[in-house]
Amino acid sequence: MRDAGTAAAPHQDWLRLINTPGLGPRRLLQLVEAFGTPGHALDAPAAEWQRAGIDLKLDDAARQARDNGAEADRAWLDADPRHHLLCLDDPAYPPLLAELPDPPPVLYLNGNPELLRAPQVGIVGSREATPQGERLASEFARELATAGLTVTSGLARGIDGAAHEGALAAPGGRTIAVVATGPDRIYPAQHRRLAHRIADHGLVVSLWPTDTRPLARNFPQRNRVISGLSLATLVVEAALKSGSLITARLAAEQGRQVYAVPGSVLSPASRGCHQLIRDGAQLVESADEILDDLADWLGVAPNAPTAPAEPAGEPLDPEQERVLNAMGFDPVPLETLRERTKLTIEQLSSMLVLLELHGRVAALDHGRYQRLDAGSPES
Repeated sequence: MRDAGTAAAPHQDWLRLINTPGLGPRRLLQLVEAFGTPGHALDAPAAEWQRAGIDLKLDDAARQARDNGAEADRAWLDADPRHHLLCLDDPAYPPLLAELPDPPPVLYLNGNPELLRAPQVGIVGSREATPQGERLASEFARELATAGLTVTSGLARGIDGAAHEGALAAPGGRTIAVVATGPDRIYPAQHRRLAHRIADHGLVVSLWPTDTRPLARNFPQRNRVISGLSLATLVVEAALKSGSLITARLAAEQGRQVYAVPGSVLSPASRGCHQLIRDGAQLVESADEILDDLADWLGVAPNAPTAPAEPAGEPLDPEQERVLNAMGFDPVPLETLRERTKLTIEQLSSMLVLLELHGRVAALDHGRYQRLDAGSPES
């Protein structure tokens, strides 16, 4: 289906196939398997495509869209030395990902492509994460990255973003963001600066051609690649119906370890993790447990992690300690705190402002507050 006499570079053949309207990754792989190379597939007439099980006739408009898309991809690749294209037939293609049925035929990369072959742990979770969940994700990521593992996630709000930030905060920490858009788009827009930092110190991976918007159907495929690249996947906060549980299920189907962080039985953000634990995921409370587990799996001892420093903060007076103890670790409305402490709303409001300034409490929506420190409430 390639115009006679056209001699495209191997990458250009892959780009023309991935940009062919109506083809899709699975049928693309079917064609390459049938004809041996993308170039041979492009050269084959429509009748041979049909015999290979692909009934797709390209009109002039579709051919033009294919070629325009391939040229746009080539322009993106030429725009920055950090931009790379990794095709399935390349020896550098990540071996764990290649094990999957129907692996992505093409990976658009922005950053350090060597990280794809590094030992990785996926960290995923709720977009609507609690402050405590984001803090846990960041701490797990920082410790894992300090130990020499690469942290892989999806650049989403909430847990994903906290995991990327935690990995970048580690000395020499590296992180991979697998995105659900084309390589020239950032979603969500609020993570534009984070994505640039990841490209500078890690890697951004896309499965789709340039100018691809964040379509709903792309996210499960993105999740499949996060788990497929990773030795194991850690879930920190997830609702019962969430993309994070899909990622965890895919990891289990791929024969990879799944870890889940437990939370309060009263918190909707913890119910997905509790379901995973019931279904066989390994309950973890610290990064050390993951590092010990993976050390056995890999047959090597990772670098010793550096324990996160406890926030120094200023010493709290007895009344502030009393408020913290009354909060527990779940989001709590101001009125509930008033009932538990017998303090006035004015007294509570004043103390909560100070606790928030000290980094011990976070103000949530709907007038709720949540404790942030990792200590245990006194009885």
